[in-house]
Amino acid sequence: MVVSLRRVKKLIATASFFISFFLLIAVFVAFQWVDQSISASNWLRNPFRTIGSSQRYLLECPAGKDPGLCPVAPAPVVRTFRPGPACPDYFRWIHEDLRPWKRSGITREMVESGQRLSHFRLVVLDGKAYVETYRRSFQTRDLFTIWGILQLLQWYPGQIPDLDLMFNCEDVPVVQTRYFGDKGLVPPPVFHYCGDDATHDVVFPDWSFWGWPEVNIKPWVPLLEDLNAGNGRVKWKDRDPTAYWRGNPGLPHRQELVKCNLSEWNMRIYVQNWDDEIRHGFKQSNMADQCTHRYKIYVEGIAWSVSRKYILACDSPTLSVKDRYYDFFSRSLMPSHHFWPISTESKCPSIKFAVDWGNTHPQKAQEIGKAGSGFIMNDLKMEYVYDYMFHSLTEYAKLLKYKPTIPTNAKQVCLESMACPQRGRALQFLNESMVKHARDEGPCALLPPDPAAIESLMTRKNESIKQVHEWEQEAWNKQKMTT
Repeated sequence: MVVSLRRVKKLIATASFFISFFLLIAVFVAFQWVDQSISASNWLRNPFRTIGSSQRYLLECPAGKDPGLCPVAPAPVVRTFRPGPACPDYFRWIHEDLRPWKRSGITREMVESGQRLSHFRLVVLDGKAYVETYRRSFQTRDLFTIWGILQLLQWYPGQIPDLDLMFNCEDVPVVQTRYFGDKGLVPPPVFHYCGDDATHDVVFPDWSFWGWPEVNIKPWVPLLEDLNAGNGRVKWKDRDPTAYWRGNPGLPHRQELVKCNLSEWNMRIYVQNWDDEIRHGFKQSNMADQCTHRYKIYVEGIAWSVSRKYILACDSPTLSVKDRYYDFFSRSLMPSHHFWPISTESKCPSIKFAVDWGNTHPQKAQEIGKAGSGFIMNDLKMEYVYDYMFHSLTEYAKLLKYKPTIPTNAKQVCLESMACPQRGRALQFLNESMVKHARDEGPCALLPPDPAAIESLMTRKNESIKQVHEWEQEAWNKQKMTT
């Protein structure tokens, strides 16, 4: 059978078409495979990458680029929210902390006069953050503090006003009243983790809410889950009927606790050696495993201690040695309701009385323990931590009498510049504490200033402490009479 030349040409054209088609398919598949391989490689290189809705934040750490650079990002979309429910009572202290500048406002000169007291200066302009560093902080406090502020910018995009502030990362507050307020001078506004009656530091949430890698303390959200689970492992009535404290006893008022470590005082005091803990993988310092005693002791360190929130989170009543320093939430804790006050002058007998009283009044003791842990679980959720930051910074910004500008030596900071250079546990905790998407609701409604409410609270606290110490004195007097 003879095939015509036209027929042959038609068959060749058809074959060429199919060959070209299959080649195109092969190339497409190959490119898809390469693209997936690159994506998988990026995933392995960058544990922060999230897959899903476009509303979720992505963090890219591409190889071969300076990890300290910030990518060009569009301006955040400003969203309007209806006011949320009223904030917890401890938010009232925001007004009190900012009271020194209520009349005068805050000038650029006031802010810059706080440089010698600060570790870094933070400026927020149009939703972007810039930091000028003056000196290194202890461990990674500055890293995790700045990281927390970056998360706030992600949590409430476009809602944070322009800012210019100084921040100190040490233990002890630094703006001494005797140098400023007592002399009629306006103090420099410096943000800090704690304060006391002799200082004007603006109190702000501490770095550990986003993790403390040096001592293996997780970020607040996963740690709260662990603490809540730890509470359920041993019922209160089945816990060791003594008071428990573990920590570094190097300071004088803590050394007194070590002297109480005898069975006659109903206490179990353990020295925490952080070098040993690091070598042995922090096996004895897991916060979730320390709700095994009926009572837990809180005592200050050099100043306040971040351990307060971890201790209160146990259902075991917190026996709090009278403290000088406060953090942002503790000023609204009520003695005999959220915790049991311990005398500074006679720690050992005061703790023994508290334990004896609790063991003979188990229902009352459990109520105190539940109130303390309930405060931590409900009023100190991470959402409220961010809301406190939001309102503190917003109220501060209202006092600024100038338009913030970027300092000459400041650098822009962002998720990538902070996280991508990190390694190990620091990188892990930054990952775990990263805000993955903007909040759908607005912040809680800040209560207006109410000095009378603050004064009433302080009066009730003092009366409650006085009542407990009177009970103690009566018990000691009866004991002396019987002996």
